[in-house]
Amino acid sequence: MTIWQRLSRLRVNSIKSFVSLFLVGVSLSVAIAACSSGGPSNSTTGSPGAQNKQNVEVTLVSFAVTKAAHEAIIPKFVEKWKQEHNQNVTFQTSYGGSGSQTRAVIDGLEADIVHLALALDTQKIEKAGLIQPGWEQEVPNNAIVSKSVAALVTREGNPKAIKDWSDLGKDGIKLITADPKTSGIARWNFLALWNSAIKTGGDEAKALDFVTKVYKNVPILTRDAREATDAFFKQGQGDALINYENEIILAQQKGEKVSYVIPDVNISIDNPIAVVDKNVDRHGNREVAEAFVKFLYTPEAQQEFAKVGFRPVNQTVAQTKEFADKYPKVKTLGTVKDYGGWGEIQKKFFEDGAVFDQIQAKK
Repeated sequence: MTIWQRLSRLRVNSIKSFVSLFLVGVSLSVAIAACSSGGPSNSTTGSPGAQNKQNVEVTLVSFAVTKAAHEAIIPKFVEKWKQEHNQNVTFQTSYGGSGSQTRAVIDGLEADIVHLALALDTQKIEKAGLIQPGWEQEVPNNAIVSKSVAALVTREGNPKAIKDWSDLGKDGIKLITADPKTSGIARWNFLALWNSAIKTGGDEAKALDFVTKVYKNVPILTRDAREATDAFFKQGQGDALINYENEIILAQQKGEKVSYVIPDVNISIDNPIAVVDKNVDRHGNREVAEAFVKFLYTPEAQQEFAKVGFRPVNQTVAQTKEFADKYPKVKTLGTVKDYGGWGEIQKKFFEDGAVFDQIQAKK
């Protein structure tokens, strides 16, 4: 059964559900289909397992900037699985904003695997009853399979001499960033700013004062990271843009000239992977889905992540000369755990009436 057939059978109970499913559904594409001498793929719905099927379908839902990596990794896994199990695996993929992908899965998009921008989104799917608690412990590295750091993008030649986070709070600087109330990357951006104040010796009062100054220099808050990038590059707004390091590297690989700085004080932008338990059990493809997730941690897969801008989580890959030179070590790297985890961060900074809303009220 195809994703479109599944989506068509969903009973959508709200306009929000319909819109999120439609927007993500239109981006669905077949990422890779293993060649088969047999007939069409069998439906996996209601199947007790995939081990006896000749054809198995797996649905991967991920945030947008992982597309290049997954398109390189999936064929390698398909070939490996065919050799070892004599079984054809077809992947259906969907790429989009992490928040919208999360809502779509909760609303009924039958993802077997989710690779999202932040653990908070995966936790929302868990709370919806689709992922069993403890998913972080099922694979290495607390389920973090890709990571990056924050980059400060400037105009060519860096005419405003922006070198680190402190420069973003100066008079006359215009910063472009997305709204952390609607964008996952914008939450990372906010946390990077807060972290920069704390890790350089400031207390929470100084951090609040600094971040407030920075957001006074933000002329617009875009809905998501893509709109922020367009506002900076296509519309010429702002003197600086906060973005993922991996986005900048990928843009350079596509021939774009980008001027940027990786601050010595930074935040580890960690992206988790998880099997969607309720869906794989319904589809009968848990064995293949779990094998793919584990494959993503192998040196072979991590090299593909590293080639397109993600910092490897596999230390063997990270320490090779190619990638050690490409990704210089950040002097002071903060983590989500330093601030109590995403549950505490969301409550403290981004809930209605929390720190970010208080900052906006002062503008």
